[in-house]
Amino acid sequence: MIYSVSAVGALFAFWLLLSGHYTPFLVAAGLGCAVAVVALARRMNVVDREGHPIHLGPRALFAYWPWLAREILKSGWDVTRIILDPRLPVSPTLVRLRPGQKTDVGLATHANSITLTPGTISIEVGKGEFLVHALTRAGAQGVESGEMDRRVSRFEAER
Repeated sequence: MIYSVSAVGALFAFWLLLSGHYTPFLVAAGLGCAVAVVALARRMNVVDREGHPIHLGPRALFAYWPWLAREILKSGWDVTRIILDPRLPVSPTLVRLRPGQKTDVGLATHANSITLTPGTISIEVGKGEFLVHALTRAGAQGVESGEMDRRVSRFEAER
């Protein structure tokens, strides 16, 4: 039940953020839609610990997401410099790495974090191995360093 209430709250907050209209009718309609979506999701049995991982919220919000935002900004700057360089110094590289995550949520978070970071993309994702494409060798080395893997594993373990 806690996952359902949390999902309604998250969907309603997202609706309010995107709507920008706060008349009583529209707010009630947004809340009704959030409740209807969660009711449908419950009927499909997708509102659970994996489908709505609220247990990861505080640790991810205060430790992981600020670090990831910083990494995205740094990588974005690096990719911008590469694109604007007349020599276009790219060195496309494929990297295989072994993720340390134990759950599907951890694996998905790790793979999506790689893809969110400019200059890298997760091509194949499995429990035992990721195949990642990097725009440069330096980007591939950053993925291989394992810092992201350690950080995702750390907040995944804090349950």
